[in-house]
Amino acid sequence: MNFAERLKSLPSAAHLASLDLLDAGGALVASIHNQPGQAGSLAIYHALAKEHGGTITPAAAALGLQWYGEHTADAIANPGKHPNIDRLLAWSQGAAIYLVRPHNA
Repeated sequence: MNFAERLKSLPSAAHLASLDLLDAGGALVASIHNQPGQAGSLAIYHALAKEHGGTITPAAAALGLQWYGEHTADAIANPGKHPNIDRLLAWSQGAAIYLVRPHNA
């Protein structure tokens, strides 16, 4: 399934303004906003968190890479081009668990 098809299959994130990603100590790692260029990532991270108890685990990160479809290969070939995918690439190889804190619109 390609990225566009995957997005259609995920729960809506239209009610969100953004979400924050926090490390185990509660420090902000990143924020993803509901705006052009980030809305797809917001939907993916939101759906991953819903499936994994409000967190992004290494297994959730690996699943997210599958969900990004063709964009994952582009991120691997072009580090830095897709920071939200780059983050999942790193997290899928680690052991840390990140908390997802949603902010409603």
